[in-house]
Amino acid sequence: MQLSSEDTLRLNVLLALDLRAVRIDESRMVVHALSDRGEAKVQLNPTGRDGPYLKLVRQTLSTRFLGSPGGYPVYLRRWTRMGQARSDSLEKLLLLGEPEAVAAVVHAPGLTDEIARRAWWADPTAPNARRMLEREAVAGGSMGPELAAFLLEFLPFEEEPQDMIDSVRLILQPGLTSQEQRDALWVRCNRKNSYYVGFLAAVPDALPAPASPHPDMAGVEAALEPLINSGNPFARQLIRVLGAAGQRYLLTAEKVLRKPVNQDVVVALLDTVGDYFAFVRPDEERRRAYSAIDTTAADFCSDGHNCPDELKAVLERAPAQRERLRAMVALSMIGEQLVAPIFGVTDSIGTVMRRKIEPVTGPILEQFALLRSDD
Repeated sequence: MQLSSEDTLRLNVLLALDLRAVRIDESRMVVHALSDRGEAKVQLNPTGRDGPYLKLVRQTLSTRFLGSPGGYPVYLRRWTRMGQARSDSLEKLLLLGEPEAVAAVVHAPGLTDEIARRAWWADPTAPNARRMLEREAVAGGSMGPELAAFLLEFLPFEEEPQDMIDSVRLILQPGLTSQEQRDALWVRCNRKNSYYVGFLAAVPDALPAPASPHPDMAGVEAALEPLINSGNPFARQLIRVLGAAGQRYLLTAEKVLRKPVNQDVVVALLDTVGDYFAFVRPDEERRRAYSAIDTTAADFCSDGHNCPDELKAVLERAPAQRERLRAMVALSMIGEQLVAPIFGVTDSIGTVMRRKIEPVTGPILEQFALLRSDD
């Protein structure tokens, strides 16, 4: 099979332009091209089956822009999503009319705001929008608000909780949405509690909901004021948790932990909570049993040699806070590794999953309670 003479001529005319991106509408058999002058298109007239004919079209594009008809190695899907595309080849990849080549571009660490604009024109999908918003150059550029607006509008149509979490987290980056939009999105969390995890990850200290500080907040803050001012991480984290924003954080995390919809939500929540308390984490060891975490936290918060000087200083000024400090240290060590042994042997979701993870969630809820009350 060969390209028709008419298509060959029209494609050659199109490729003579200074193109920025190419996309192919396979259902309508149309080649679209983006240039500085605007958009152009070529209606294809296949001489055979559509699939093989489109392959010839892409070979023509590849020969023109890469010097070889081989095109983009679409079978390297995992490699593509690991961000392995070279920065100096990103512009050329957008000229191949191949969605997998666009995926390579949006995953590349060298992505710029301008290349993101072209990639978005070439393949405007929610996964691509999420990957691009993970790049600071894009989130802080002209494309950031446009991509965030798309994800916000598309959010009701997302089916996977992990995609919901990622979209909410990325939408909430500074400067991408208004306060009114954030408030409206927060209200929607009541119907999709997966959204809460996105909020917890993105704006842990600015959740759009009223809250009151812990009754002990004022007294603890007064006792620890010199340490807080000197930057003591244990004093600062304790005050952060006892404050109004911290209490709202704990209540929100508890709400999700009591009724997660699937395994992805559990993993994302545990990792997010662990990150929230990371300032007081003893080490980076990933303990796979909560009993090991509890033992480490107890030893760390004792008066022994494993207790760091900064923590001892807090205990000296506020000895009654030892259990709360221990709870914070324990929560700093939680993460995916705690549920990996359970999820590794079951694909359960909903009520069944929640029963299976009770040995993990039960102790965590107890730590939340310690930080929220004197019970």
